[in-house]
Amino acid sequence: MTITDHREAESHAHTHGPACGHEAVVHEDHVDYLHDGHVHHEHEGHYDECTVCSCANCSDSCAKCECSDCTCATCNHNVCSCSNCGGDTCGNCVCSDCSCATCKHAA
Repeated sequence: MTITDHREAESHAHTHGPACGHEAVVHEDHVDYLHDGHVHHEHEGHYDECTVCSCANCSDSCAKCECSDCTCATCNHNVCSCSNCGGDTCGNCVCSDCSCATCKHAA
């Protein structure tokens, strides 16, 4: 897994998981947890903050960005450009032979 913006989140004793009570969002090759106004995911024994959308119209995390004209390569809602997906979002793509530049699961 490659994270371009490696910002470690505050440390806390709470372990995130399916029954932790925080909203979970699948983002690329990891799961982000919405927690106390920010979004983070487990990474090598600690939690990292989620990347922030780089498009001009947004300042939200990539896991939560909903810009209709987003150009950010790490946001969840980019539409997969491979011929197998039929217009589904990159966040939902599971093609084993995906050729889409914004899908990260096959990398």
